[in-house]
Amino acid sequence: MRAIEIQEYGGPEVLKPVEAEVPEPGPGQVSVDVAYAGVNFADLKARSDGYRVPALPFRPGLEFSGRVRALGEGVAGLAVGQEVTALTEGGAYAEVAVAEAATVFPLPPGVDLRTAATLPTVLPTAYALVHTVGRLQPGESVLVQGAAGGIGTVVGQLAKAAGAGAVYGVVSAEPKAAYAREHGYDQVFVGDFEKAVREATGGRGVDLALDPVGGETFRGSLASLAVFGRLVSFGNASGADPWGVGQPELYPYGITVGGFSILTLAKTAPEALRTVADRAFATVADGTVSLPVTAEFALAEAAEAHRLMGTRASTGKLLLKVSAERR
Repeated sequence: MRAIEIQEYGGPEVLKPVEAEVPEPGPGQVSVDVAYAGVNFADLKARSDGYRVPALPFRPGLEFSGRVRALGEGVAGLAVGQEVTALTEGGAYAEVAVAEAATVFPLPPGVDLRTAATLPTVLPTAYALVHTVGRLQPGESVLVQGAAGGIGTVVGQLAKAAGAGAVYGVVSAEPKAAYAREHGYDQVFVGDFEKAVREATGGRGVDLALDPVGGETFRGSLASLAVFGRLVSFGNASGADPWGVGQPELYPYGITVGGFSILTLAKTAPEALRTVADRAFATVADGTVSLPVTAEFALAEAAEAHRLMGTRASTGKLLLKVSAERR
């Protein structure tokens, strides 16, 4: 089968097409003929910095859609040939991928394979940020970093559907701001945001801030909270040192800080992930949210997809079209 591997860390050029053995599912696993694979920022971090890479060579890719090829021992509730979408720790950039059965999901009603490939990481993450961890209440305000990215696109829509009083976004360039305003955001700030947030909220600050960046952006988000506000960190795209907060930051205004990682939750609490995913996928099936695919590449063009995402100019979701044939 065809696959994309990295044999060393570096730029997009280290993504190499290879011929590889078709993987077989182990106990509790499922193998899938991949139709589409999602491209995520975590894939870029894996390629460049070894983020969550256990060893080289390594096949990137955390999410995919396709048809079940084979079931490992002990797997129930799925059938060969069934259309599914899945979350995995790696290996989605290939014609056949393997995932734990706990993170393989039948397609929601009315959702095709192309759309399904956008779901496994983005939808449950966005849903958890708004509802499960963020606990957004009707009338509250929310501030979202990376508002034009995949997660940001969905968060804006989910927050509006949840009755948010105001949804504020932060992006890196004006074209992204226009895109975000089409997906649920009332106001979008380009670059610096602390002063703009205070002005927009009459000095009050926001009830919920969502940050995938870390570093100075994390500290700015913390400073943008209202009394009793909540901040949820769900990434460290900046590569800054891990954040830390304590009594001096939390006590004066009764604020709280939480964290979320869908990949970690998949390992530590897969049943909790399934509950969140089921609720999240239902918002696509019922039309509450949509995630536009803004660029699609062939499997062999994975490096081009990484280059585009690496420019920080992309919006929405990027996909690799694999369309594997059985072998």
